[in-house]
Amino acid sequence: MDDPILTIEEREAINSGRWFSSLSPSLRHDILRCAYVKRYKDGELIAARGDPPEQWIACARGAVRVSSTSLSGKQITLTYVEPGIWFGDVAIFDGDRRTHDAYAHGDTTILCVAKADFRKILSNHVELYEAMLRLHARRIRQLFGLVEDLNTLPLRARLAKQLLHLVRSYGVPSLSNGQEMRISLQLAQEELAQLLGASRQRVNQELKAMEREEAIRIEPGGLVVRDRDALLRISESDN
Repeated sequence: MDDPILTIEEREAINSGRWFSSLSPSLRHDILRCAYVKRYKDGELIAARGDPPEQWIACARGAVRVSSTSLSGKQITLTYVEPGIWFGDVAIFDGDRRTHDAYAHGDTTILCVAKADFRKILSNHVELYEAMLRLHARRIRQLFGLVEDLNTLPLRARLAKQLLHLVRSYGVPSLSNGQEMRISLQLAQEELAQLLGASRQRVNQELKAMEREEAIRIEPGGLVVRDRDALLRISESDN
């Protein structure tokens, strides 16, 4: 069911996003003024591959799982869009159809700007063109970084970097120990393995090794990061 109003926490997630917060107040106002809210339950389809680009989207709560489907019909998770991140603009700019499926991961809230409104904002705010260029440049840098890591770092280091990213984006203090951080994004080991381009068995082996080293703790409800400094050291290792 759609709800026209963001909660205080959802609005804060949007306003504090690194990219969005860098925009001028008038541009942020015009974007939010014409935006509308949509809410999804876990697993619901937000956008399908091949759909025409009808809206520009920001995640306000939960996560958006971006995936593709292999020739065998298996869904492969490519990334998760976290609160405060905008997406869907590439298809609007080039006029082509959407390239991947997007699903809600957990109860998810998104903020949408219709394509016509997005183009109207562009015509009224030249600033947005430069801001979109910065956003796309950042995505390209991140993509190159991922490709470089995939080709130069062992799985152990890539897994540690992924866990550090997840704890930055979804970390909440553990109830049993405030020095520890629980990753609130619920990921099956298979999904974590897909993000890293590895098998679930190899990821499981590395997670158990990190647990023995007391860097993390594996619990039925997910992962707890016990020692971020230890994960950082692992992420910087190329052995």
